[in-house]
Parts: sequence; structure tokens; C-alpha cells
Amino acid sequence: MTSEQKQLISATVPVLKENGVLLTKHFYNRMFTHHPELKNLFNMGNQQSGKQQTALAMAVLAYAENIANPGVLMPVVDRIGHKHVSLDVRPEQYQIVGRHLIASIQEVLGDAGTPEIIDAWTAAYQQLADLMSGHEATIYQAKTVAQYGWTGWRPFKVKEKVKESEEITSFYIVPADGGQIMAHIPGQYISLRVFLLELNLYQARQYSISSVPSQAYYRISVKAEKGASLDTNGLISNHLHECIKVGDIIDLTAPVGDFRLAEDLTAPVVFISGGVGLTPMISMLQNLVEKNFDYPITWLHGCRNRSVHAFKNQLDEIVNGNDRIEQYVFYDTPTEMDKLEGVMEGFLDLSKIAALPQFPGTKYYVCGPAVFIHKQYQDLIARGIEKESILFEEFGPALIQLN
Repeated sequence: MTSEQKQLISATVPVLKENGVLLTKHFYNRMFTHHPELKNLFNMGNQQSGKQQTALAMAVLAYAENIANPGVLMPVVDRIGHKHVSLDVRPEQYQIVGRHLIASIQEVLGDAGTPEIIDAWTAAYQQLADLMSGHEATIYQAKTVAQYGWTGWRPFKVKEKVKESEEITSFYIVPADGGQIMAHIPGQYISLRVFLLELNLYQARQYSISSVPSQAYYRISVKAEKGASLDTNGLISNHLHECIKVGDIIDLTAPVGDFRLAEDLTAPVVFISGGVGLTPMISMLQNLVEKNFDYPITWLHGCRNRSVHAFKNQLDEIVNGNDRIEQYVFYDTPTEMDKLEGVMEGFLDLSKIAALPQFPGTKYYVCGPAVFIHKQYQDLIARGIEKESILFEEFGPALIQLN
């Protein structure tokens, strides 16, 4: 890109701040009209809720704001890249997206979309597409060279279903061909694809792997969604609960994700989970226990009550058998028996934990709903924790901006 083109991109930042979501809504409508087959690739639940349009608008704005030095966006590029690889996004699809994004910019801007501005955004998009697809190529390459790795969709068979709580059921999944699988890094996720008759579409969703690394199976632990009006995300989780039986075949992609347990930990670890956000944490914890981790581990978990507290007995057994592990539990509505066992009442509150580790090098892993992550992040910062020490995973499009 020329310096003049970068200046033109920077000049569009105010417009993107005011009309970014309008632009992305127009873009998705346009692209799906011309390429309805792409609805099989995109999350139609997030389309329906508007989360995907908002997430894309925020990403486009961030790119425009940093057009002079897009390298500062590499952490975001990495997170999105893992998501794209999990969905088997390929370079040629970037060209389809680019064609409709540029056309949408021109249509939304109208007369303000001068040829110079359109040329600048065309060059800017190509630069971004090259950055993204190039980074994703390295992730794909890592999957092909990993032991038992693969790329694309692979058929798996459900070997076992285990109820973990009133809402969460675990699925043990093995390759349909009887082969072996690449071991995941604790914290990573897999994408799972099913056909929804309600939409007449394939839909893919990401689920954290809740088992320890294995070359025989993956375990995902899925929360059933309740309510009269469910979006597509809830339909897929409920489809797994209600329709997928032992022996059924489903398609998976290989494990990916940038929320993962560091391999060079030399300090305490703190896990902070809310609701189903404990699923990647149980994999991390069990992996550390198996490795006889030499440093203290603290687990804080919050959920509504005992009936929805997945893995409770298993976690209690791990904690009781290891004097290096401390566990703190918060229930919205604890019983008197819960309180006698040390369960605290209300939303998970770090201010109630005087013994929270704050040694140099301590890592803090946070996972749960967006509002949960935001509160825990802010509370950690308020306690003097450096933001570089806090790692978090938001299920769904990345909408959280934490500084």
C-alpha cells in the first residue's frame, strides 16, 4: 500500500465508528444473496443475534486504526486464524469475501466512496487477506506435520455419552476409521459439524476439549440450552443432547486455539471459571496433576447451584488428594449444606479470596460468559495483576475489548 492509500484508510475511521455495523450487515446480506452456500460455513446463530456483524465491524475498525502498523494486531490475527482453521476456511474464500466487502463499502458510502477510497480499501483488504491466509497456512502446516494430525473435516464416532450435571453432558468421540488422533494442548477446542433440518444447513460450532491429551479420543462437555426461543447455537447444543446417540457419526476438525496451557510454567496457576467455562480448565488441571506440577494451583468456580456444577465430585477428589491445590466455589443459590462445605454465595468475587496467588510469573486463566470474563479481568487488574499474565477465552465471536 502507498502512504497516500494508508492516509485515506485512516480518514475513514470516523465513518467506520459511526456506521461499521451498518456496513457489515449490508456486506453479509449481499454475500449470502450471491453465495447462499456460505451459510453452511458461517454461524447463523451469531448472524441472527448480530454478534457476527458487530465482531466484524470491530475488526475492520481496528484494522483501519492500525493500518500504518498492522503487525500490532497479530494476537487478534492469531485468534481469528485458529477459528478459521477450525472451520476449514481456505484462501479462495478470502477472494469472495473481499469482492463483496469492497462492493458493500462502495454501496454504503455512495458518492463519498470515491475511486481513490475504493482503491485504497481494495489494497488494504488484499494486504489483510494475505496476512490472514499466510498465518493460517502456518497453522494448517503444523497440523499436517503433527503426529496423527490432519486438516479439513474428518468423520468421528460417538463412543460414549456421560451426564456430568443437569445441564452438561460429555461426549467421548473416536475416529470412525479406527485410527489415532493428534493430542491437543489443554485449553484448545475442536469444531464439530452437524446438519440441522430446521435450517436445511450444515452448522459448525467450537467446543473445548475437556479430556486430558490423548491419541485415542476427544471429550467435549456440552451444555443443553433451555428457553422458548433458542438461537442456532442452542439448537446445535440441544441437537447433540437430544439427537446424537452412541455410534452416530459426526465431523470434526483438528484441535486448535490460542487459549492453551503454557508448556514452560514455573510459577503458580490460577483457574477462574464460570458455568460451562470450566470445560477447558478441567483438561488443564488434570494435565498438571498428571505431570506432578510443582507449584500451587488455585481453582475458583462460579455457577447457579450444585445441580449444574459439572465435574464436582471429580474435582473434589482431585483437590482432596493434592495439598498443592486450593478450590473456591461460589453458587448463586447455595443450600445450608453447601455453605457448611465452604461454598460461598453470589457471583464469583475475587475480593473474598485473600490467599489468591500473586507471585511473579503466575498465570491466570479465565473462561466463562462475556460479563463474567470482564468482571474477573477488571478485578485482577485492580489487584495489581499485569494484563500479560491474564489469559481468557470467550465462547463465540470475540467482542470483549480488555485493556
